[in-house]
Amino acid sequence: MGFISSLKDKFSKKKDTNATRYLDGYKKTRKSFGERLGSVFQIFDGLSDDFLEELMIVLLESDCGVQTAEKIVDMVQEEGKDRYIVSYDDVVETVIEQMNKVYDKDSIEPIHYNPDGPTIILVVGINGSGKTTSIAKLAYQYKQQGKKVAVAAGDTFRAGAVAQLEEWARRLDIPCVKGKENADPSSVMVDACRFAKENDIDILLADTSGRLQNKANLMRELEKMHRVIGKEIENAPQETWLVLDATTGQNGMNQAEEFFKTSKVTGIILTKLDGTAKGGIILAIRDRLRLPVRYVGLGETMEDLREFDIDDFLYSIAEGIEDVR
Repeated sequence: MGFISSLKDKFSKKKDTNATRYLDGYKKTRKSFGERLGSVFQIFDGLSDDFLEELMIVLLESDCGVQTAEKIVDMVQEEGKDRYIVSYDDVVETVIEQMNKVYDKDSIEPIHYNPDGPTIILVVGINGSGKTTSIAKLAYQYKQQGKKVAVAAGDTFRAGAVAQLEEWARRLDIPCVKGKENADPSSVMVDACRFAKENDIDILLADTSGRLQNKANLMRELEKMHRVIGKEIENAPQETWLVLDATTGQNGMNQAEEFFKTSKVTGIILTKLDGTAKGGIILAIRDRLRLPVRYVGLGETMEDLREFDIDDFLYSIAEGIEDVR
């Protein structure tokens, strides 16, 4: 069975009743990224310099970034030395397979949960990225799994952020630990960790400030949060997830690199992916930062924050390629 056939087979066997809806969330990426690749493949006449240049352009236009786009093109060219690539089907199979290798799913560790107490998930990201809403959606999903969930309002310098998280907590009927306005965010984390231990909370989702006006202060603040959380609960936070807006493209990569320097990011939540045709950012994140994309936002409802599956993503691109055949 070929690689793309195996993707289709995996997708068809999914027990998730919303699998088709999940694929629909990639509609713009499928139409733009997949169909652009399909148009290039239509004129394929061998791995010529002209073909590889056109492939490079499509990858760049789809937000793969220069480094990742060059890597994929080089891998396709290298694969051509060992594989007989002469037809449309050959080149489609090869390119999709190299994208899969770049993402390198097999080397990704599972999410770390605390076996002996509360799991603390610190959520970071700039204002406007969808951070607070993502926390609410995560809380909803963990609650649906039967977990006892609480949230911590650590963005204390923006009153609207605290109020928004409080409102989500009220709707979800879960506790929200907060401090006074302009309180030290780390003091909120201490209170939240103690609350989580005293109340047998399974998952504590902690919001943080999204200010980037003074990057040095923000990063010091995040470093302090990590320290105080670790003192309250051993090996916490178990995860630190950075929320990025997929529609910001390579600017999002720059944000990720800033946070990655000091906040020990372990994974990415990519919001608004349904609103962009440039899904190549997923490959760039994995290639440049070696971080997994844990969740993707594919719509407005609570269920539309979905665990990311590279197989589904690549299958949607392959379907877009087929649309222009």
